[in-house]
Amino acid sequence: MQIALTHRTRYQFDRSVRIGPHAVRLYPAPHCRTPILSYALNVEPHADTILWHTDSDGNTVVNMTFATAATALQIDVKLVADLSPLNPFEFQIGPQAHTWPFQYGPDAAHDMVAFLAHDPESAALHEFLAPFRQQRNQAPIPTIDLLVRLNQHVFTHTHYNTRMLPGVQSPEETLALKSGSCRDSAWLLVHCLRQLGIAARFASGYLIEIKWGQTPFNSAVNSGHADLHAWAEAWIPGAGWIGLDATSGLLAGEGHIPLACGAIPCKAAPIAGSTEPCQVDFSFAMDVTQI
Repeated sequence: MQIALTHRTRYQFDRSVRIGPHAVRLYPAPHCRTPILSYALNVEPHADTILWHTDSDGNTVVNMTFATAATALQIDVKLVADLSPLNPFEFQIGPQAHTWPFQYGPDAAHDMVAFLAHDPESAALHEFLAPFRQQRNQAPIPTIDLLVRLNQHVFTHTHYNTRMLPGVQSPEETLALKSGSCRDSAWLLVHCLRQLGIAARFASGYLIEIKWGQTPFNSAVNSGHADLHAWAEAWIPGAGWIGLDATSGLLAGEGHIPLACGAIPCKAAPIAGSTEPCQVDFSFAMDVTQI
């Protein structure tokens, strides 16, 4: 089933201002499992320079500079995707990682340094992870079971809310509040995985949710919804990066379209840039239609 997604981001300024350089990470990541059939990016006002490149994390980044002042900045993305169902468990774990705990090989360990880095474990995080360590002391845990259970552990202990404040809560804040936005629960899950010796990174992207309705002859889309979303990805030998969505407790599926990933959240920001000081009205809109 093919859908068309339109995503508009608009910054309305209170006067004509100079727009500084912007970095846009709104192109589907190379490891996206959902087929992207077409893509277009449009910017108003017209950028003086537009340079596409790949950053150190493998993300496609569009760097833009603007020569003239403007009263607004608008970034539009249009893409067509094939949302045919995917099996999120369609991967093969390497023999050395069938059970947890496991060790990364020398080459992988070198590559995963940034994705294993973590602060000293707090008392709150230690208590949160205690059930998994207790079971590990009794017997090794199948790695896929650990990933599923840990993801659901964060999901059941974190109430989802729409938090409009900038930044990401620390894992300790999310545990104390027992609530957070998708980026907060994703960052908590990243820390949990790293504390257990599993390389993990922060992912941002589109989450497309389709509501199906039945007719006597076929299936039809009643409605569709899309939003910018965040989740965690764990690197498992043999399987690669596996997406884990702590806001649903499920593995990432065909509706998850990763745009950018990084060892820390700021490296996966969809849009980053600046203007000279002014008052800004920010708005965004997304629309999903069946083709």
